[in-house]
Amino acid sequence: MTVTHNDNETIIGRAEINDIDAILEVPLVDPNEIEHVVKNNADSIFTWDYSLQRPALRKLYEKAKTGQWNGSTDLDWSIDVDVEKSVQEDQALIGTGVDASMYIGTPVEKWGDKEWLEFGVESRNWSLSQFMHGEQGALICTAKIVETVPWYDAKLYASTQVVDEARHVEVFARYLEEKLGGEFQVNAHLRMLLDDIVNDSRWDMTYLGMQVMVEGLALAAFGFMHQFTNEPLLKKLLRYVMSDEARHVAFGVLSLKECYDEMSDAEMKDRQEFAFEAAIRMRDRFMQQEVWERMGVNVREVIPLVLADPTRAVFQSMLFSKIVPNCKKLGLLDRNDKWLRHRFEEMGVIQFEDWADTGEEYLNFELDAPDVQPVAGD
Repeated sequence: MTVTHNDNETIIGRAEINDIDAILEVPLVDPNEIEHVVKNNADSIFTWDYSLQRPALRKLYEKAKTGQWNGSTDLDWSIDVDVEKSVQEDQALIGTGVDASMYIGTPVEKWGDKEWLEFGVESRNWSLSQFMHGEQGALICTAKIVETVPWYDAKLYASTQVVDEARHVEVFARYLEEKLGGEFQVNAHLRMLLDDIVNDSRWDMTYLGMQVMVEGLALAAFGFMHQFTNEPLLKKLLRYVMSDEARHVAFGVLSLKECYDEMSDAEMKDRQEFAFEAAIRMRDRFMQQEVWERMGVNVREVIPLVLADPTRAVFQSMLFSKIVPNCKKLGLLDRNDKWLRHRFEEMGVIQFEDWADTGEEYLNFELDAPDVQPVAGD
């Protein structure tokens, strides 16, 4: 199936996924903004059937009840975090995340160790800030799922996730404030995606957008950072969050599998397009426009190089290592003449399709399980 420019224009607002001008036309969020209102069009659904009909969801609910942790007492906030030392150690292990040779002819070419270290510190702050904003999005969306999903078992599990997400926002906000001295504003592309998820009236779109796409990418990103950082407080914080996050993604996969098996091709095409749009929004946010601006670099000058940077391309593709197999599990890759498969091929992430889906592997992330290597394939 040929990927058409008209489809891209309709779904993501630009013909080419790497159209720099279109990407940069999205204005950055005002750093002084403290409130953002989104119209929620969904109906609240009561169900009077309290019978157990979905054992897999009830199992998740039972796991969630016993997997609760307290961010105030289970994490040692007295640990003194030397963020520069931590970032230096990470850079020594895995590099800066960019290929410096790609930036010849720009101000970045003249950067020395001092500037690359500053870039690393700002990048960590930015990443954790976006995690925090995404977790607030998950908090709002899961509260919406409690209201809108018609299944009793799903309402029960979603209620536990509301508590989980509140805890996640709490610990990321505390880490950013106490250990890093503040946060970045929400990235414009992430905010657009969160707006779309909240605004959509269909309950399964909330699941798809948040549980499968946003939370799936977060689970991979948390795993990547957890695997490589040696900063003890952050490492334990991420491990605790991952134990919840894996259940959340599994919740989406287990719920939507039943729903999507019954959908028509036309209904599934809507979901495929939504998943593609979400994937592009998330990819666009990882260009870190706010970090480059804070470093005094002309964003328009550097973003084309970011898109072409093979080092960043490898890292960014790894962030889809949970999303792609979960989309395959749900039947989204190959319905409608493999429509979403072709889009993921264009994005360079289809290689993860045969990795374990989260509906199968979530038990591996429990706190009493052996330490996980969540960015490795099976």
